Amino acid sequence: MDLIVIGLLGGLITGISPCILPVLPVIFLTGGAQSAKFDGELVPARRSRPYFVIAGLILSFTLVTLVGSLVLGLLGLPQDIIRWAGIAVLVLIGVSLIIPRVAHLLERPFQRFGQREVKNRGNGFGVGLALGAVFVPCAGPVLAAIIVAGSTGRIGMGTVLLTASFALGVAVPLLVFALAGRGVIERIRAFRTKERGLRIAAGVAMIALAVGLLFNVPQLLQRLLPDYTAPLQEQLADSDQVSDALDLGGLVTDENRELSNCTNGASELESCGTAPSIKGISQWLNTPDGAPVDLTAVRGKVVLIDFWAYSCINCQRSLPHVVAWDKAYGDLGLQVIGIHSPEYAFEKDPANVAAGAQSFGIDYPVALDNDLATWTNYRNRYWPAHYLIDAEGTVRHIAFGEGNYATTEKLIRELLQNADPAVRLPAPTEVADETPTVGSTTRETFLGSAKDVNFGGGMPYRAGSRDYTFPEDQPADTFALDGGWDVQTQYATPSGTEGRVRLDYHAAEVRMVVAGTGDVVVRDEKGREQTVHVDGTPRSYALRTGSAVSTGTYTVTVPTGVQVYSFTFG
Repeated sequence: MDLIVIGLLGGLITGISPCILPVLPVIFLTGGAQSAKFDGELVPARRSRPYFVIAGLILSFTLVTLVGSLVLGLLGLPQDIIRWAGIAVLVLIGVSLIIPRVAHLLERPFQRFGQREVKNRGNGFGVGLALGAVFVPCAGPVLAAIIVAGSTGRIGMGTVLLTASFALGVAVPLLVFALAGRGVIERIRAFRTKERGLRIAAGVAMIALAVGLLFNVPQLLQRLLPDYTAPLQEQLADSDQVSDALDLGGLVTDENRELSNCTNGASELESCGTAPSIKGISQWLNTPDGAPVDLTAVRGKVVLIDFWAYSCINCQRSLPHVVAWDKAYGDLGLQVIGIHSPEYAFEKDPANVAAGAQSFGIDYPVALDNDLATWTNYRNRYWPAHYLIDAEGTVRHIAFGEGNYATTEKLIRELLQNADPAVRLPAPTEVADETPTVGSTTRETFLGSAKDVNFGGGMPYRAGSRDYTFPEDQPADTFALDGGWDVQTQYATPSGTEGRVRLDYHAAEVRMVVAGTGDVVVRDEKGREQTVHVDGTPRSYALRTGSAVSTGTYTVTVPTGVQVYSFTFG
């Protein structure tokens, strides 16, 4: 049941993400329009057509994602053949929507099976199958787990349940658009005179999508859009329950067990065990004669391992920073290694990866991790992901996703100086951080250990009881703790008589989600106080209301018996 719920949530989030946008016009228009007989007869679409379009898309996407790579490997076929076939079918269907005679030619073979008359009221299932073959949604933690299981052959009942529930989750928002398209077409007056124009529009949209896929236009467009679902994906990914459930194959081994000691995006160096080996690589790029790189052979150097995929939108925004670090510090003791772990089958083609690496100016070694063996060995679930290894071979820093580049570079410089105190480092790189931002307020701030991205206390933030101290210089839009606190997965509560939370924010409205029993005292930066009486299950309490966004600081004194879940902003 956990897997089903997690799959549904992951699918729903994916179904409303920006990477869905390229297929929406096609889904909207094909929900109520299809080709007509070449003799001019105009027949409206079946009312069930939107359901069949989405059913076809989900079925083909599920099969391609889960078993497509394995089947193509067994047949000895190129890994991107399904994508090319899907694009070709999209073009054919698009042309048939515009030119009825082409549709008639496509229908002719089916007349051999005894069908006296082709009514041409297609249910749209074939359109959905073609869309599913080229459908490339953003890969969150759920889809990543499915892809890893499919690529490595670890397909059990749990994987099947997760995949099916994820597909159903994605289907819900897509079906809404398909039904909306059918509704719009049904409400257009004089349907018989407008039907051809609608059919042509659907055909043009389908051909445009196919051409755009050829030139990676959807990825270029998505790079310009903020991923407004990123906070939801992070909230889902950072849950301990989700992480345990998605560990479908038991990824924790003696070789990678200590990676758990690292905190995602920590501001200081940590010690997280000897770096797991790089293994299962099908091919190396940018090395002499394609020779492999062994981590033991580069001891003495600082190593940055970057997990990426060439069509991953998040990776495309991250790569300029990695390339800049390689150029700035490559001759000063830094060894960058790119681990290309494909999200989709077409990303396994070495020529595609080589072209992608060249387009981003990547000169450092790139390992083609087509079976996700190294990805699995590092227990990774993110594109991109950075693992920073010191000269002794110990993992000292892990950063998942986009952003936090200044901190990563600071730690690279620190490790380089530790390895060679005499090294003369250039000025830090000046690559602009183009991580899209969503909204104009502080992001939702969680105090549970599973969601610690906003912690600015200057020390690791982990589950368990420990003493905290407010930092002298707290970053903007973060929280810090003071006193004894017991940090649980979903909340934090004082372990002594009381504890304090300091919150730096910019917002028009600030609310606090707390539970338990006691009086919480809130003091702002001007010394004004308010008391919040807490009694019962988690509730949201307003600390600030207004219409104008401003910056400020709250110091919240929390008594024992009160659990602090989060701060939200508007």
